[in-house]
Amino acid sequence: MSAKKIILLVVVVLVIVGLGVGTVLHNQAGVTPVATGKAVRQDLVSVVSGTGQIKPKTYVNIGATAFGRITHLNVKEGDHVKKGTTLATVESVQPSATVEAQQATISSSKTDVNSYVAAEKTAEANIVQAQADLQQKKFDYDRARALYDEKLIAKQDYDAKKAALDVSSATLQQRQAALAQAQAQTASQRGHVNQAVASQRANYDALDKTISRAPFDGLVTNVPVREGETMVVGIQNAEGSTLMTLADMSVITAEVKVDETDIVNVQLNQTADVTVDALPGRTFKGHVSQVGDQALLRTTGVATSQSTTGTEEAKDFKVVITIDSGAGQDELRPGLSTTAKITTAHKPDALTIPIQALVQRDPIAEKAAAEHPNKPATVEASGPKAKLVQGVYVLKTEKNKSRSVFVPVTTGVTGATEIEVLGGLSAGDEIVTGRYKVLRSLKSGTIVKRDNSVEVATTTS
Repeated sequence: MSAKKIILLVVVVLVIVGLGVGTVLHNQAGVTPVATGKAVRQDLVSVVSGTGQIKPKTYVNIGATAFGRITHLNVKEGDHVKKGTTLATVESVQPSATVEAQQATISSSKTDVNSYVAAEKTAEANIVQAQADLQQKKFDYDRARALYDEKLIAKQDYDAKKAALDVSSATLQQRQAALAQAQAQTASQRGHVNQAVASQRANYDALDKTISRAPFDGLVTNVPVREGETMVVGIQNAEGSTLMTLADMSVITAEVKVDETDIVNVQLNQTADVTVDALPGRTFKGHVSQVGDQALLRTTGVATSQSTTGTEEAKDFKVVITIDSGAGQDELRPGLSTTAKITTAHKPDALTIPIQALVQRDPIAEKAAAEHPNKPATVEASGPKAKLVQGVYVLKTEKNKSRSVFVPVTTGVTGATEIEVLGGLSAGDEIVTGRYKVLRSLKSGTIVKRDNSVEVATTTS
């Protein structure tokens, strides 16, 4: 074969290859690469996260109940104490002296009561004597009157007997009055004793306040004082000294803040997984026991009802999770940073799609675009008054070409990366899931090709 024929053959081959490449490039010029996925059935869990700290359900600041210097401090931070345990004592010289003095007063008053009771008995004996004397004088008077009526004694003797009877009667009345007086004095003195006893109870209370006891079983979490310091009782608006903080660790909670967009899904008794930064790899089970009603400013933590500023900022809501009793709770300490994941919904065998596949479109404009894929959307169809609905782009194959078709869908529970589809799709339907730049401008009728390669982020220097 001559060189001229070889050159001619090479030229023909190059022309044929060029025409083939040109045809391919022309066919792919109007094809949009898209990432795709399928609607699948799987268990879907909706989780709401929040961060906060470990707190005991019950804790108290044990403050000063008496003025004075701390003489004994029996516990330190981290100690476990039982209800009634003596935590600390304050000097009690004056309260003790007041109790002893009042006790002496009570003893003296009781002795006076005994004296008045003896006086009552003496008065009662005197009354018995006066009654006997009166009876004797009455007998003498009756005999004297009988003799006088028969003119056997002088009137002087008769008058003497009558006067003696009157004196005995008056004496009886006098001694009865003396008994009533003695009884009144006894009752009065008993009242003084009762008053002294009541005052003594107040003195004992003041003495008892020099001893601080644990109100419940708990953990000492803070002791800001030392032996020898002087305790001051709070008065009016002045806060008193704090002796220590006692926490009831039998019920432990995680108090977390949940974003305002998620709080509507949180309800009482929902289960939660709680992790603690100081205990990596450990998960504690719990349940929601309280959902706050007050919105809290994220920057300050102050309730919006108490805020005096009018600035708009992100808000959170307080959610309290009670940690279920179990192994490992002894390792938890108040104040530890924690993260809670609250399960707000669980849908088994739900039809799901990736969240990023959802778009907002005008169905009228999408229908027009699907019927006329080469014609741009009209202003009337996609104008500012268009009603946007939620949906996805489904891949439809026509004449060996894949086109995107907008399908409205209704959704349900939202998971971390998936969302439940209640209507509009079937299991196995292939949908467009990305990329974001493509989805933002994609419309029905567009010819697409599958490109599920991993997108590499580019950086500019």
